[in-house]
Amino acid sequence: MSSPAPVRPSPEHDPGDLLAAYLPGSFLHRSARGTLLADGVHCTVPSGPDGPGGPGDAAAVALAEAAAAGHPDPMVVGAIGFAPDAPRSLHVPALVRRASPDTAGARPVRVPEPPGQDWAVRHVPAPEVYADGVRTALGMIGEGRLEKVVLARALELTSPTPVPVRDLLTRLALADPAAYAFAADVTAPGDPAPRTLLGASPELLVSREGDTVVANPLAGSIPRSADPAENRARIAALRASAKDQAEHALVADRVVEVLRGLCAEVDAPVEPEVIGTATMWHLSSRITGRIADRSVSALHLAHALHPTPAVCGVPVPAARAAIGAIEPADRGYYSGMTGWVDADGDGEWVVAIRSAEVCDRTVRVFAGAGIVAGSDPDAEVAETRAKFRTLLRAIGVEAVA
Repeated sequence: MSSPAPVRPSPEHDPGDLLAAYLPGSFLHRSARGTLLADGVHCTVPSGPDGPGGPGDAAAVALAEAAAAGHPDPMVVGAIGFAPDAPRSLHVPALVRRASPDTAGARPVRVPEPPGQDWAVRHVPAPEVYADGVRTALGMIGEGRLEKVVLARALELTSPTPVPVRDLLTRLALADPAAYAFAADVTAPGDPAPRTLLGASPELLVSREGDTVVANPLAGSIPRSADPAENRARIAALRASAKDQAEHALVADRVVEVLRGLCAEVDAPVEPEVIGTATMWHLSSRITGRIADRSVSALHLAHALHPTPAVCGVPVPAARAAIGAIEPADRGYYSGMTGWVDADGDGEWVVAIRSAEVCDRTVRVFAGAGIVAGSDPDAEVAETRAKFRTLLRAIGVEAVA
């Protein structure tokens, strides 16, 4: 039997109030477990070099030191980039406020209007160049060097005035209440203003609560339609697609393999289900486990799982090399992870997709698509275009190519 989950501080705040209280520099994480808003810096988590447990070991040391110093509620929050040498921004906040996931009776939140100004848009790379990259990847797959690789492209949008970060986060959070809404400060040396990673991710990398571990990989996607009949047809096509089912199996099998090395029990569905966001339909598998060693925290689990084939590929080393060779821009925090872990090892980490990095007047948005045998370059361009819509709608920009 699983041991009971440790007692948490009782939520004391209204979820809408916490969203309204967010300011750039704060950390916000909203999920079915509730809303968390963290402010101030008690101490930072060193960036490396990592030990065998990766950033989970450094976080555990920081949490123990914060508790010894009298911190009443130590927790590590922040974000980690995609690449092995990518930047990460992790710290123990000075103050953490929580709100219950139960929104019954919660005060309504005003939906701010989009900025409404003219935006300059730069494609990185152009859609036709991205399609050529897909063809290159398909050649590697045909040669047997890869089974899958996820290729991303970016849009860099520049506004005449500074971007209202809190308004953008609020619009993202309210547009899709089921998504994992997040914001983390990722300011780097040389930035002209604070830099914020924010988004509304549909994908849980991993959570731990007591002995219970949950991962929910997504792979295999199709754009959502405004027409209900067309949506039913698209869902049926996604379920019947051998290409999408094979792509999803690569991801789910890898997650199960990693968790079996860390859990006493692992349970995975035989077939994926279809879940929807405001812009996409995805094949989804909710995989559960029971932790074998309580010293293995949520961040240890996230480090072990990252990157899943949902954002990288199979095999991982070859896929990472292909991404580095084909993608013209460094991903930064896109397709990395963001979340939190507490002193008991509980926590929640989500995949940083449907996300953007905002700095002063610039918003940098990424979207990716999984390339496997049978992928069509034009269809992959269309998939990335559909995935951009989550952020573009929040910004108030019409769809771009």
